[in-house]
Amino acid sequence: MSTVQEIEAAVSRLSLEELAAFRDWFSQLDAAAWDRQFQNDVISGRLDSLAEEALHDLHTGHCTDL
Repeated sequence: MSTVQEIEAAVSRLSLEELAAFRDWFSQLDAAAWDRQFQNDVISGRLDSLAEEALHDLHTGHCTDL
């Protein structure tokens, strides 16, 4: 397995076209990882207090239209 420094060096040697393709791939990979973490947080209940607070603010008129 490559180290972060080896990956950085390899990325720095990419052509502009290769860098664009890498950026697109990495963006999709990163978004999928974020989605999985968010889903795990929802399932585990880690976001329940935030949801309850938001609903409380909504029901008590503490939300405004943008």
